[in-house]
Amino acid sequence: MTMLRHTRLAALAGLLAFTVSGAALAQNLTIGVRAGPDSIDPHFTATGTHAESLKHVFDTLTWSGDKLQIEPRLALSWKAIEPSVWEFKLRPGVKFHDGSDFTAEDVKFSIERIPVVSGPNPTTIYVRRVKEVKIVDPLTVHIVTDGPAPNLPNDFIRLFIVSHKAAAGLTKESANEAFNSGKAAVGTGPYKYVSWTPKDQMVLERFDGYWGEKEPWARVTRKELPNDAARVAQLKAGQVDIIVRAPASDVATLKRDPKLSVATIDTVYVFNMEVDLRDKSPQVAAKDGTPLDKNPLQNPKVREAIDLAIDRPALVEIAMEGLGAPVNQLVTANIAGFNKSLPALKPDLAKAKKLMEEAGYPNGFKVTFSFTSDRLPGDRQVGTSIAQMLARIGIDVTANAQPGTVFFPARTRAEFSLAMSGWGTLTGEANYTLSSVVHSNDPAKKLGAFNVLGYKNEKLDKLIEDASVELDEAKRNDLLSQANAIVAVDRPRIPIVAVGSAWAMQKDKVTIVPRVDEDTLAMDIKPVKK
Repeated sequence: MTMLRHTRLAALAGLLAFTVSGAALAQNLTIGVRAGPDSIDPHFTATGTHAESLKHVFDTLTWSGDKLQIEPRLALSWKAIEPSVWEFKLRPGVKFHDGSDFTAEDVKFSIERIPVVSGPNPTTIYVRRVKEVKIVDPLTVHIVTDGPAPNLPNDFIRLFIVSHKAAAGLTKESANEAFNSGKAAVGTGPYKYVSWTPKDQMVLERFDGYWGEKEPWARVTRKELPNDAARVAQLKAGQVDIIVRAPASDVATLKRDPKLSVATIDTVYVFNMEVDLRDKSPQVAAKDGTPLDKNPLQNPKVREAIDLAIDRPALVEIAMEGLGAPVNQLVTANIAGFNKSLPALKPDLAKAKKLMEEAGYPNGFKVTFSFTSDRLPGDRQVGTSIAQMLARIGIDVTANAQPGTVFFPARTRAEFSLAMSGWGTLTGEANYTLSSVVHSNDPAKKLGAFNVLGYKNEKLDKLIEDASVELDEAKRNDLLSQANAIVAVDRPRIPIVAVGSAWAMQKDKVTIVPRVDEDTLAMDIKPVKK
């Protein structure tokens, strides 16, 4: 009798242990991502995967919704009280992960530290209009700008707020270590930082003191799996709950798997080719490798020929396997300032060859074409296909696919002659893109930070600058539309295709609300109701 009782108790204990561990496991979420952060300091770089990762830990003043609609976050409301002064009312009762109060002091500190610590892909673009931050009271700040700044609330969707106490005194040299160790990684976001192993995984824990809706996941692991096949394999094996950027070649198969579901969306990211317009270009030569007297890429006929050699529909159909769309400008059609009058870009090899001949390069030349291999879906395939397309007009292209961690620092150092990367208009208005990548590089005006290859057009600069201070929305959009038309003619950057994205997930466990900026956030992933 006693032995039977012990046996029953042991069985019951085992059942309870299984139930508890099963419940705990059900609250754990593992996301297979293509790339993770470059640091835990949210101000270190503007790279999309970096910001995506750290949105879990650090809140922003304003928030970009799944369709880029602007929403309150740490700021409850905002208004321009003077042409060059914005007032932000802050959310009361917000706690940092260490239990301290969020106040206006943290906002001022965060804005002022960005120019000091920003790294290879500068986050200064989000605060470049800020001239001064004035604290009115603990929950009110006045942001003084360098002129009317109608888009300031949109810029602040990437203004991450850090604790002025936890991050006090950190320099560009010491900040990464302090954040990566967790010492300074104190945010107000829905998840607390636990650990990060570069190129491996980032572990987060639910913050039960979060001001917003309680998250269903007690623990979130963002597992870096840059290899597409490895992400798919781990999903099928049940080692991850959801994967980002499911390869287009696998989407149809994944949809047929009864254990899995797939969500897709057209994003605001555009692959575009950046062209070197400097007198001396480092990676251009004659076909025999000897130096050329002039940089052929400076010739507008050569740039037009390159444009006409690219078959965008074929890239979408073959290189992207249908997960994308041809584009004719640097922004997609859902972005304010998109120019509706620009025609679709169609390949014309005969005209392209004629333009090369007229430009003085009937036999072409040699160039290295660099592009990312692990950042956005299809980047390697699109880049490789473009290299083959340019060969049809006599340009010998060395395709140079690189990891983003190698590509972006080299790009910032202006080491490329011809390069392709993806740029997303994350604020919902074309000024964000135009002022960053095609306005002339002007540190005094804090414009053109990503224009490092010598392009300058004074008329375009004026349109962008006028748009940045124009308070009338219709007039502002018209100025931006005109600017997009100039870019289409000058071709300092050549738009290629918009990127589509796919998520694949365990059908019985999770569901997701996909975002047009392609961010994959635990906050948008919910357990399946059973």
